[in-house]
Amino acid sequence: MTESASLVTLFTSSFLAATLLPGGSEAVLFGVLKFHPQQFWPALAVATLGNTLGGMSSYLIGCIIPQTKPLKGLATLRKYGSAMLLLAWVPVVGDPLCVAAGWLRLNPWLSALFIAVGKFARYWVIATITVA
Repeated sequence: MTESASLVTLFTSSFLAATLLPGGSEAVLFGVLKFHPQQFWPALAVATLGNTLGGMSSYLIGCIIPQTKPLKGLATLRKYGSAMLLLAWVPVVGDPLCVAAGWLRLNPWLSALFIAVGKFARYWVIATITVA
């Protein structure tokens, strides 16, 4: 697969993996870097961007869910705010966390920033281990 096609596949995989759909982009990142190790930074940027945009799509889903009475399970997210989205990369809880952030109408810019930082850190660890 060409470098360009690899990056497009990585973007698509990382976007879909960050939505409520099942999937993992770590294996795709691993494959891209094994075949194209010179693409370390572009692959890291593409994976982070795709995964962040996927997380923000979940955030937007939360925004369109009508607000009802406050849910007890959201107390921690309400208390710590957008900074909790540093954990958006965590399997199983990350996607619902993004939806909940949208439902709570947390600041979208801060939410995107914290989602991106957390996802970048995870991808950076994976990428560093892969090319080592």
